[in-house]
Amino acid sequence: MSVPAAYLAIIVIWSTTPLAIKWSGEGAGFIVGVSARMLIGAVLCLILIRVLRIELPWHKQARQAYMAGAMAVYGAMLCVYWGSQYIPSGLVSVIFGLTPLMTGIIVVVIGMEQRPRPIHIFGLASALAGLISIFGMRETVAEGMLLGVSGVLVSVLLHSVSAVWLKKTAQGLPAMALTTGSLVVSVPLYILTWLLMGAELPDEVPMRATASIIYLGVIGSVLGYAMYFYALRHVSASKMALVTLITPVTALMLGQVLNNEIIDTAVWTGTAMILFGLSLYQWGHRLKFKRM
Repeated sequence: MSVPAAYLAIIVIWSTTPLAIKWSGEGAGFIVGVSARMLIGAVLCLILIRVLRIELPWHKQARQAYMAGAMAVYGAMLCVYWGSQYIPSGLVSVIFGLTPLMTGIIVVVIGMEQRPRPIHIFGLASALAGLISIFGMRETVAEGMLLGVSGVLVSVLLHSVSAVWLKKTAQGLPAMALTTGSLVVSVPLYILTWLLMGAELPDEVPMRATASIIYLGVIGSVLGYAMYFYALRHVSASKMALVTLITPVTALMLGQVLNNEIIDTAVWTGTAMILFGLSLYQWGHRLKFKRM
């Protein structure tokens, strides 16, 4: 598989996923939308690995990798679906763009990397200031917006932990096998969550929600996770970070054009500060300052 093609696919999928998540919960509710998505993805993956004759290992290392993947597929996705009920789809992508920063903090805390340089700390501060400015420039902040942002921030934390864990456990596993195993582990957890929440099958699901669930199940879950796991092994961390600089802007534009979402000055200003901070955090060490 071409690495550039996989990289481009991730950009397109991650740009459209927030809006599709928003639409998939219409009428049916977020837990129905995300559970149906993952069930479709798991069934399709099981069929594909059988047709393509890809082995699905179940040894200790593979099980650990599937659990690591499930932290993103179940934990992070459940939180982001819940949070997307309260905030615009574009803002979901902007906040999720903080994943590289969160991942960088985690690897420093656990000792996988050295302490960040001052320029990296400045980048982190800029990104956090951008997040704060999204609220600080408003006279009032709705409770729902705080809930939505909190949910997506928890999702960012779980996704970051998952990425670090996968780096240690997923070596040698085919991307398709890792995707399938992660979904197989996650689907029972979604069903259990559905039952505990007392959710029922809706009498009618709007056409747009149905199409979004199918899109997310086939493209978002199967192709998206396969491309992500594949690229994670073949692309440097700095190049992967570029995705998080591109998709927030494209997702904001898609939400504004296709879903009539109102993106005010506070969101655009905060987004610019977050992306600037991300850039400094990823590539700030390459800057050279001349002494006067």
